[in-house]
Amino acid sequence: MSTTVTVLVVYLGILAALAIWSRRETHTLSGFYLAGKKLPFWVVAFSTNATGESGWLLLGLSGMGYLVGTQAYWVVVGEILGIAASWWLVSRRLKALGDETDSITVPDVLTAKFEDKWHLIRLVAVLIIVVMVTTYVTAQMVATGKAFSSFLGMDYATGVIVGSVFIIGYTFVGGYKAVSYTDVVQGVLMLLGLIAVPAAAIIASGGWASVEESLMQQDPALLNMFAIADGPTWIGIASLMAVGLPFLGVPQLLIRFMSARDDGEILKARIMSVFVMLIFTAGAVTAGVAGRALFPGLEDHETIFPVLSSNLFPPVIAGMLLVVVLSAIMSTVDSLLLLASSAFVRDTYQKIMGSNESDERLSNYGKAFTVAVGVVAVVLGVQEPRVIYHFVLASWSGLGSAFGPAVIGILYYKRITWLGVLCGMSGGFLASVVWLMYFKDTFHGLYEAIPGFIAGMVLTFGVSRLTSRK
Repeated sequence: MSTTVTVLVVYLGILAALAIWSRRETHTLSGFYLAGKKLPFWVVAFSTNATGESGWLLLGLSGMGYLVGTQAYWVVVGEILGIAASWWLVSRRLKALGDETDSITVPDVLTAKFEDKWHLIRLVAVLIIVVMVTTYVTAQMVATGKAFSSFLGMDYATGVIVGSVFIIGYTFVGGYKAVSYTDVVQGVLMLLGLIAVPAAAIIASGGWASVEESLMQQDPALLNMFAIADGPTWIGIASLMAVGLPFLGVPQLLIRFMSARDDGEILKARIMSVFVMLIFTAGAVTAGVAGRALFPGLEDHETIFPVLSSNLFPPVIAGMLLVVVLSAIMSTVDSLLLLASSAFVRDTYQKIMGSNESDERLSNYGKAFTVAVGVVAVVLGVQEPRVIYHFVLASWSGLGSAFGPAVIGILYYKRITWLGVLCGMSGGFLASVVWLMYFKDTFHGLYEAIPGFIAGMVLTFGVSRLTSRK
């Protein structure tokens, strides 16, 4: 226990040092929210991956591998296709447009080509971001509580509070630059952990053949990628692969492209990002699958990664693996806090309300709002431990369905109109939420990002075509 705590303290000390080192960039809005658009490719690549995955990767996705076996590899396929599409279709064009229009946030980009005098696009974007980010951050706080509880035996609520204090603290002090460079540290740790843990689990099981034998005895369906239990096979596979679809539109990833130093950095970053994502996702699922062979019958399948870490490694390594789990959580929470903060300060206070206060004062408001959002998420997170996998996917799909079609329309459709963007953004988001609440169970669990994206694309392009004057 003491060794694990020591490793944790050293890690948190490193994050604190990075935050202090980054603080001088936080006196302007561009500095606080985008690190002045000066980041090198390796920072952009690791920050994109670490932010995109979160505690969902190490607890949720590994837990899914434990629960359904090899079917979870469809998520790996979907995520690789999704992040590759985001890098190759969106990143360079978004970076160019962001630089050309001096944009700091995604709503800045969405409104750059239009005279939206009522600020409707920006207002709807802010509402969606605040609602979804609060839900998303709450899920990460739940993951924090589960991690501390599994590794240290700490009370769940105490774990949520302790973890949140550090996350909110370094985000408040160092802004986007601290977030991005800590993402590199966290991403490297996640990479090493997702190589070591599944490898150790397979070795401890006696090899992959022994893993397969154990799973065959438990349930042969665990070894069949096509053995979808509920409904038509194609719906199950499509839903698992569609987890990667929101990569095209979630704002916390899109701003990574905007923060790159130049186009050349993006070209290098995308190769590294896709390769690392493959190891991330395949490692998480494999850890869950092999963990099922070693520890069948876990009460909470989303604790399989901590269980493997605690039982297969000496205390000092187990401590480092606790840090890996926290890294996955922190690397997403910090970015989400900044996203919500920018929606309030940049998009609402400065743009919608027309504030002409200095950049330094506005950045101070951003820091205060960052803390406020974090506190709300902690209060919600300590209520009860929810299922991280589904909780995160709901937020992920809502953001992706709202912004993905609109961003694609902005970047690729010359006849795009402000009404098309507004309708696509609103319709995609509402379709995702309504599908989740009222239709998902009826249609065999079809993932809400699919109807959300379809609705968003139809509305974005259809309404633009009808309202275009060309």
